[in-house]
Amino acid sequence: MSAINPPQLRTVNVTRYVTPLREGGSLPAIAEADDGFLYVLKFRGAGQGPKALIAELIGGEIARLLGFKIPELVFVNLDEAFGRTEPDEEIQDLLKFSVGLNLALHYLSGAITFDPTVTYVETKLASQIVWLDALLTNVDRTPRNTNMLMWHKELWLIDHGAALYFHHSMDNWEEQSKRPFVQIKDHVLLKRAADLAEVDNEFKAILTPDRINAIVSIIPDDWLTDRSFETADDQRQVYAQFLNTRVAHSDIFVNEAQHARSSLI
Repeated sequence: MSAINPPQLRTVNVTRYVTPLREGGSLPAIAEADDGFLYVLKFRGAGQGPKALIAELIGGEIARLLGFKIPELVFVNLDEAFGRTEPDEEIQDLLKFSVGLNLALHYLSGAITFDPTVTYVETKLASQIVWLDALLTNVDRTPRNTNMLMWHKELWLIDHGAALYFHHSMDNWEEQSKRPFVQIKDHVLLKRAADLAEVDNEFKAILTPDRINAIVSIIPDDWLTDRSFETADDQRQVYAQFLNTRVAHSDIFVNEAQHARSSLI
């Protein structure tokens, strides 16, 4: 599918369920793996199913390719015996429906939630993050839910599971790939994003079709469960085509962001 080497994600096995993170509806958890590290584990058995993991994987690896700081993403195996001793019935069901391959982010111990009233973000970085989220149609970078962390005095991006919402109704993906992202008006960094045109040129040069295809190629087959496609690779192709079309027509979402920003300044 691609001439570019795809990202190489490690695969680990869960050894200990530490604690649930109840901030979101998907009920992620801190878990320990057999490499000795702690991870924020995203479960395939949660509300949005594997599609949230696909969005997390694609969004995170595109962000990494563009130079953002992203916690390491790993594939995580969850054994069927793991949840049998869990006393919480809700969590026990979640673990039961998540047996197999899941996704996790390296846990950034001591990180604090980004607060826009406390931390100044430079114009270029703000523009880069706004561009990324407009590309990915990421609805979760608002003042109420910034999905950014400060760790060792640096800004880290987390949680792209709500991005790529086109895949919850893929029958009109071509039309959706060329739509402006009107929700960008709620972006926590929009007011500071004055360099969108410059960032657009830089990021389009990086996000070539081969590089996008390479990222999409690592989506595991058993996450690609949409029965409207004959094969997993057919579904992968739609993700690649959606993103490549969106990059090729980035002026649509850049213009929308610039228009939304003009009403704030």
